[in-house]
Amino acid sequence: MTEGAGIRTGGSANTGEPPDDLSAAELGMWLAFRNGSVYDLSSGDTVVDDPHGGHPWGAERTVRARIVCWLLLDGPQALAGRVSSLKLTGVQINGTLDLAGGTVEPYVELKSCRFEKEILLPEARFTTVRLVNCSVPRLEAARVHTEGDLHLPRCRFHNGARLTDAQIGTDLLLNQAIVYRDRRGRSIVADGMSVGQDLQAEMLESHGELSLRGATIGVSLSLRGARLANPYGRLALNAPQLTVGRTLYLTPAGVWNPILTSGTTPARGTRIQRFECEGGIRLDDGRFGDAVDLERARLVFTDDQQLSLLRVQTPELRFLGERPERGKVVLSGAKVVNLVDRADSWPGPGNLHMGGFGYENLVPQGPFPPAERLAWVAAATAEYSPEPYERLATVLRNGGEDEDAREVLLAKQRRRRETLPPAAKLWGYVQDWTVAYGYRPGRAAVWMAVLWAVTSVAFAHASHPPLRSGEHPPWNPSLFALDLLLPVIDLGQVGFWQMRGGWQWLSAAIIMLGWILATTVAAGATRTLRRN
Repeated sequence: MTEGAGIRTGGSANTGEPPDDLSAAELGMWLAFRNGSVYDLSSGDTVVDDPHGGHPWGAERTVRARIVCWLLLDGPQALAGRVSSLKLTGVQINGTLDLAGGTVEPYVELKSCRFEKEILLPEARFTTVRLVNCSVPRLEAARVHTEGDLHLPRCRFHNGARLTDAQIGTDLLLNQAIVYRDRRGRSIVADGMSVGQDLQAEMLESHGELSLRGATIGVSLSLRGARLANPYGRLALNAPQLTVGRTLYLTPAGVWNPILTSGTTPARGTRIQRFECEGGIRLDDGRFGDAVDLERARLVFTDDQQLSLLRVQTPELRFLGERPERGKVVLSGAKVVNLVDRADSWPGPGNLHMGGFGYENLVPQGPFPPAERLAWVAAATAEYSPEPYERLATVLRNGGEDEDAREVLLAKQRRRRETLPPAAKLWGYVQDWTVAYGYRPGRAAVWMAVLWAVTSVAFAHASHPPLRSGEHPPWNPSLFALDLLLPVIDLGQVGFWQMRGGWQWLSAAIIMLGWILATTVAAGATRTLRRN
């Protein structure tokens, strides 16, 4: 291995003798590797030691990438009683660190290091890898496999990171990392990635498209306090068919010293950094075991960008962010159990789409009166569709809000009326004005009482010769009017008197109106009894 790498050895590497042509910095790294200790070349000056700053690091802090590869792939044996590991701090690594296809057994931890060229890890296998606060031109790690963690917190990747089909045994950490776009406009490409436990990307800065298409996260995916921006394309977060075992957090992170991350909810009074996204978000066909949480999220879209939750399935959707001023929110085909929302979080008319959106419970946070809930449904139906109204009415009725459910169904009929031809529309207005399409039975009862009173007075002046002399009860205009008005019930007046001319037409009209009004009252009573 050492000869293939161009390294001259004074003896066998396995006997512990160092190669001949190592620099002083590389020799110190070699000795620390065998001892399993930290090799720290930092100066103690925070400005000079900043791997992201412009201060040059000299040869005394520089090692060759091929020497690092040699140590990791075929390094010397550990000292007796020690475990070999590569632990570097404040080291500059020149050349391309190429471990593609290799199996790395030693523990790897690099802190505040500076890489001259990209890191190549495709199809490499590790136990645990930790790169903390490192400056990396680019990370190529497609199909990398780790038995434990892959930690990349506070690192800066100047030309993106590729983790396509990576398999991370436990956690992937990207907290406070800064990732700039590659030549295709993408910051992190992790399509098909599998993470055994958590993916924490809290306070992440992504400049380009963050792609997680088809990724699987065993527990939670946290983007608390992250800032995603992609001015180069339509999507800042592209994650269709994402599977998360528990919760997707697009929520705030606490900012103090030290920064509050790792899934902790900020305490009251803590300064926070909200999740912010400038660019579209696509979570179509996602599966989330517990929730999708958008509490206090700030979404900045252009007119052709959107938050797309097509066919998402989750027990709880917490839509509690800031109302997007532009762009759309698409929930078509999504299925949730609890919809936790606020009235001022939803976009306005034309920017909300909910065709086929199913939810079982509404859990509003703050005031969300029925009138605003109806406006919410109307905003989602630029063209009339009965399904959103019927879904809302069903949820309200199941929650015991039968009166609000009737108001929703009445609003549905009024919205439908606007799509009808003129004659049907006119009849709709009559139905609405008289009996409110049957959803306000009390109004029908009032109309029955008024009609009874008016017709009683009218029939008091009507000519009413008997059909058979001597075979009729005494004339009672009020009972006669009530007998006409109430269907089915026989009060012993109709059938004994002969109405002629206009009175005959009035009698027929009262019979028809009686059927309509009585049916409406009966339907309302039936709904009340069924609810009770």
